[in-house]
Amino acid sequence: MTRVREVIVVEGKYDRIRVLSAVDALVVETDGFGIFRDKEKAALLRTLARERGLVVLTDSDAAGFVIRDHLNGLVPPEQIRHAYIPECPGKEKRKAAPSREGLLGVEGMDSTVILAALRRAGATFSEGSVEGEQMQGRQKITKLDFYEAGLTGAANSSVRRAHLLERLGLPHRLSANRLLEVLNALMDCSAFWELIGELFTEKERCEEAN
Repeated sequence: MTRVREVIVVEGKYDRIRVLSAVDALVVETDGFGIFRDKEKAALLRTLARERGLVVLTDSDAAGFVIRDHLNGLVPPEQIRHAYIPECPGKEKRKAAPSREGLLGVEGMDSTVILAALRRAGATFSEGSVEGEQMQGRQKITKLDFYEAGLTGAANSSVRRAHLLERLGLPHRLSANRLLEVLNALMDCSAFWELIGELFTEKERCEEAN
């Protein structure tokens, strides 16, 4: 499957599912207008924009453009690109009624349309998988690493993940799987273990001092 280096930003979970059926990429949802009040998600997008760049792929209705304008204010212009889908009248199959403007959203687009939109936006494409890219010249962080670091499978795993999320300024609602995706976008395995060592040594010192 064709992979995209940049992080793709969409409005909702069905858009994310649709994009992932077309390309291999890290896809982050804004939860619609939820991004306006979600400071943690905004911080996450700033971090990802700095490390990988963003490609915004929202619906072509008025709400989609409001979200685009908001994202433009979150990150520097050189770190963000915009991909646009055509204005196609219609309704997604799962919906009982069409949207207010009667247009298909990202979730209603064919893979060829999504790919074309990303290419027009100047997204960075390559063949293979993101996992393959990470294994060339850098070692990816795996679920086994998470387990060995005590981030999953232990009685205090949720607490340890919370400390890690706090250190990185990431949303506390990130699941273990989504955290793994984000960490692989930000660092390699050696950097991960260095961070884990520093973080929990500091935590243990603080607990002993108290």
